[in-house]
Formats: sequence, structure tokens, C-alpha cells
Amino acid sequence: TYSVGTVSVPAPGYVTVALQGVSNNGSYFGDVSGLSVTTTAALAFANDPANYYWSRRGPSVHMTYTVPANSEYFYNEVTVPVNEDAIGSYFMVAGFSGGYSGIQVNSATERKVLFSVWDADNGQKTTLVSKGADVVVNDFGGEGTGGQAYLVFGWKAGTTYKFITRIRPESSSGSTLFSTWIFTPETNAWRYIATWKRPSTTTYQSGVYSFLENFIDTRGYVGRHVQYSNQWARNTNGAWSEITTGRFTGDATANNAQRMDYAGGLENGHFYLRNCGFFSDFVPLNRDFTRLAAGTQPTVDVNTLPTQ
Repeated sequence: TYSVGTVSVPAPGYVTVALQGVSNNGSYFGDVSGLSVTTTAALAFANDPANYYWSRRGPSVHMTYTVPANSEYFYNEVTVPVNEDAIGSYFMVAGFSGGYSGIQVNSATERKVLFSVWDADNGQKTTLVSKGADVVVNDFGGEGTGGQAYLVFGWKAGTTYKFITRIRPESSSGSTLFSTWIFTPETNAWRYIATWKRPSTTTYQSGVYSFLENFIDTRGYVGRHVQYSNQWARNTNGAWSEITTGRFTGDATANNAQRMDYAGGLENGHFYLRNCGFFSDFVPLNRDFTRLAAGTQPTVDVNTLPTQ
């Protein structure tokens, strides 16, 4: 054990500890087994060994929207600020009970549009109805099982992308159909991702939300940030309603104070989420936010959205 000395911490928040080897007798400097801190102040740190993997990934944060009953379509816009598109980020735009869709940074050279729907609660398999051009489909596991569709697409930070999800029951089969589209300014067109059929399910839009997560545990030290704007829902009669309220929440890592580098709320008239990077100005969880209504109804004609 080596004594470092006394350090003055001027304000609450994360403190960076950097270690640098000075000299060695071999090919490396040795392993650090721990850091001991003696203080009269309260300390918050990742102290749950069973969940160190999740602590390394960092907290996931959500913005939940309340949509009117019998909403068939949900519309949302997403913008990732420049330099906030860290590898391992999932900027989930349009989530719902049983699935979600959004954009990911999978590596330095690959980005995706992702659309996933879980299998039914009774275990019956979700099946593909149709998919768009160049979309890859497969099953997924790990955090539940279901169907996954993705489009490899080099979306860009600083550009706004529009998402539409459609959810409608199919009375003849007792199933529900889930569809997703993304509008890409690069092509100036809506692109169809896929439609999934989830058995033993009868629902319209419910549990609608967005989230931000880091899905690579070695990338939790890098911060990321996203804005969501102009949320609307369209009911079965064709009427659009603007959604202006959101509730900011977090996952178990955030709620159990294993990581506290999270934030969310309003930013320049948009909802925003932020996580990871060990910043100190966190925003308390479980808060409601209301943005100003923009009154800019989506101009899309949902009846002409592509289906292939």
C-alpha cells in the first residue's frame, strides 16, 4: 500500500484519479488492486460487485410520453449533437410496450437503424410480415427473445431524423402488427424498416418512450447526448395530437446510485437525455417536464408510406 497524500475536493461530484507508472523492471508496471479513501464526507461509488458489468456500462435513462387512447401512429424526431455519437450508443427514438426502434453506433465504421419486437408474453414467437430494401432480420436473445430488423445506414450526428411507428391490432388473428419507418434527409424520403406480427397481443400505442444507453461495457467512460423533438400521435380516426409532456427516469444502475452521470429534461425547447462520461451535474430522476407546443403537425401522409 502506498500513500498518495491529502487531496482537497472543492465541490461535490466525480473525482478523476489517474495513475502513471514512473519506472519498472519488466514489461509492465504492475496491477492496481484497489484504492483506499479516508474522508469524513459521504462517498457515492459503484459498490455492488454483482452488477459491476452494468456499472461499467453506465446508467440508461428514459423519457416517457403519454399518448391518447387508440393512438395508432407515433411520430418523433431525433438529433444527436456533433461529437456526442460515441461508439456503443443506442439512441432509442420510438419505444413501446414490447419493443423499440432507434439508431445505434456499433463501431467506428458501422451504424444501424434498429427495430425490435419481443415475443408474446406467453412465449409465442413474433414473426416477420415484411421488410424494406437492404434490411436484415433475425431473432434476438439475451434481454428477452423476439424479432429484430436492422438497416446498416451511416446516419450523421448533427442531422435530424424522423421516426414513425404504427401499432394496430389484427382482429382476425388475435395478434398486433408493429411497423417502423425512418425519414432520412440524405435521400429525402421515408424508408421502410419492417412489420412484425406479435401473437396473443391486442394493443395500440402504449408505454411510449425514448431512451439512451451505452451497450459496450468498456465504453461507459465516454459521454453521449441526444435530443428528441416534435412528438405527435395519430389516432384511429386520423386525428393528430401533439405530445408535450415527458417523464425522466433511469434504470437500476441510476436508481441504485451505482452511477450518477445522468441527466434529462428540456433543452432549447426539446427533450434531451445524457449519460456516461462521469459528469457531475446530474438531474434527479422521476421528474416531469413539459415543452412548449410547436404546433408543427407532421406533413407525412401515412397512407403513402412505403411497405417494401
